[in-house]
Amino acid sequence: MPELLDHPPEHHRDADLAGAVPSALPAAFPPVVETDERAARIALREQIARLEREMADLFATTFLREGFEWGVRSPRGGPRLLPLAELERVRDDLAERLERNRRQLDERAAVEERNRRRIEEMMLEPERHKWALVANDDIGERGCKHWHVQPRYGVLGILCNWWRVRISSGCPLAGGRGLRP
Repeated sequence: MPELLDHPPEHHRDADLAGAVPSALPAAFPPVVETDERAARIALREQIARLEREMADLFATTFLREGFEWGVRSPRGGPRLLPLAELERVRDDLAERLERNRRQLDERAAVEERNRRRIEEMMLEPERHKWALVANDDIGERGCKHWHVQPRYGVLGILCNWWRVRISSGCPLAGGRGLRP
């Protein structure tokens, strides 16, 4: 047996080939990653439902105001099971419209609050707000009512600095004045 240890190993043709070929196969195809689409769909549907609830709450807050986009668009092609990419697009579109409506409502609310303050200031000091006019639309309410600072007694009021706030009674007669057919 000691003679086996003294001699170098004999080369075989199979041994040369085995040394040239790596033992592991090359990664020609990446490993298949199985995604759990069901969990992703559930999460996306929950997000869409939350955004739709928030949109409904905002709609209830701003009821009767114009200029907001409230409609919920349906994807093209009618009812069907949407792929994940389409669900993500629906979610992103809802989030974008909700943010746009919130921003628009915040801007309007700030303007309406300034106009309400202006009405209070007009009532307290009409001489500082000569000829000012604020309508119901300017404070976010419906109707034809408006507050208008005018001189008392016409030209004499202008010369004497006598000003007052006239509050209209609202919309004129629905049919208007004049002859009816």
